[in-house]
Amino acid sequence: MTPVTFYKNLAEETRLKILMLTIEEAELCVCEYVNALGLSQPKISRHLAQLRSFGLLTDRKEGKWVFYSLSKSLLAWERESILSCVHNNQDFIQTAKDNLSAFGDRPKRQSQCC
Repeated sequence: MTPVTFYKNLAEETRLKILMLTIEEAELCVCEYVNALGLSQPKISRHLAQLRSFGLLTDRKEGKWVFYSLSKSLLAWERESILSCVHNNQDFIQTAKDNLSAFGDRPKRQSQCC
């Protein structure tokens, strides 16, 4: 992935929030992103598919759930760019973090949405 492609993916608000939340939580399922960001499942799934296709996220299946995490194949500068964004812009994702927190912890969270 070129630096331009990398930053184009981060330039879209929903994709950036997805990546930032993923860093904060280590992994999330689609319904957790939906609840945190207040967007429809198809919209979240479309953004997740794009992030996965560019190698920014990986997924793993567990029963009927699909969990997304930051790709281990990210280059150091890519990972550091996202981490820096998270550390320096907590206010950007605070509402999403609050929504996720209000939704409860796992496994309670999963039983409510999946």
